[in-house]
Amino acid sequence: MSCGEPHETDCSEVLDHLYEFLDSEMPEGDRDKIKVHFDECSPCLEKYGLEQAVKKLVKRCCGHDDVPTDLRAKVLGRLDLIRSGQAVPEHDVTASPAAPASSTPTPQES
Repeated sequence: MSCGEPHETDCSEVLDHLYEFLDSEMPEGDRDKIKVHFDECSPCLEKYGLEQAVKKLVKRCCGHDDVPTDLRAKVLGRLDLIRSGQAVPEHDVTASPAAPASSTPTPQES
């Protein structure tokens, strides 16, 4: 997306980093550049407002669910592996082992 106007920071760059901006997960200097861009570019400001509203709605509607302790531990363990630079298995390490496949069809498969 581009509004067609020249900006110091291109619209596509701003929108590529919109969630980092929304979540305050970027350096302050980069945040300042995006704020300046929003002052100059109403289409990007509108997109920001829309994404901010969606984020608030999701938090309000879905932010009260408790995460199961075992799932939280597995996810945090996987994040630790990634951060430490260790090889992370390609398969889903959070999934329970699958039951052996049966050659007998279930009543629903017949």
